Amino acid sequence: MARVIVVHERPAWPLRLSAALTLTVVVAIRALPQGRRVRARVALARTARRLPAADAARVRALHGAVAACRLWWWRGQLDCKDRAAATVLATALTGRYCRLVHGARTFPSGFHSWVETVDGTPVGTEEDNGGDHPWTAVHRT
Repeated sequence: MARVIVVHERPAWPLRLSAALTLTVVVAIRALPQGRRVRARVALARTARRLPAADAARVRALHGAVAACRLWWWRGQLDCKDRAAATVLATALTGRYCRLVHGARTFPSGFHSWVETVDGTPVGTEEDNGGDHPWTAVHRT
């Protein structure tokens, strides 16, 4: 069972603006057929590879802004894949690069997506008991 993310502080408006823009792109990706969604997320993450690396503080701030931003017109759920892809895109909008990571674990079994910096600092792995039962990266983009 996924844990609900509660963000109590409101991020600064530039972070909220980039989070809202990237969440709009991610919601548009959800309209694609099931088989093309992962390909679209990976393709978007690969477009920013030539940018300089982002530091962990910037990625954490953008991930928090994406988690705090709620599109008023979207009634559906935004899961970990959407938050991770939006964080990668928001980081690219600031002129930096971070990696989109898809992973899994065996007990309790599950799949999860998170973001990590180029030096390997994970951001977003604490969701769904990630601290108690660590995730194993399967694909990094």
